[in-house]
Amino acid sequence: MKILNVALLAGVAGVLTACCGSNIVEPADLNNQRAFFAFNSAEISEEAENNLLGQSLYMKHHEDTKIQIAGNCDERGSTEYNLALGARRANAAKAVLVNDGVESSRISTISYGKERPLVKGSGEDAWKFNRNATTTVK
Repeated sequence: MKILNVALLAGVAGVLTACCGSNIVEPADLNNQRAFFAFNSAEISEEAENNLLGQSLYMKHHEDTKIQIAGNCDERGSTEYNLALGARRANAAKAVLVNDGVESSRISTISYGKERPLVKGSGEDAWKFNRNATTTVK
């Protein structure tokens, strides 16, 4: 009976995936792929996780590719605080890839803190883009 229930659940999961689709898309290129973060957080959102799992697919299909993930922050906070937060963001992004089967040795991390903003300016319209982990091919 338990085997039948497991098989039934697996079939339902497959149907749901087929009907609802997946938000995981393999990018054509890993350069400048970004996972975005909430203020003062290194927690991976569902949207960021889907982006990173797409990057993982790319890396699985291109086994010679090595990447660097750079953690970035908005302009608020001290330089030291933002360097530490950027490192946590880069490492959180790396953990998603490694947990999905990408070899850790293929991924390096660095933190730029608030030193390399994607969008210049102050206010949430700029800050939301500057809180990210950016992937580049090495």
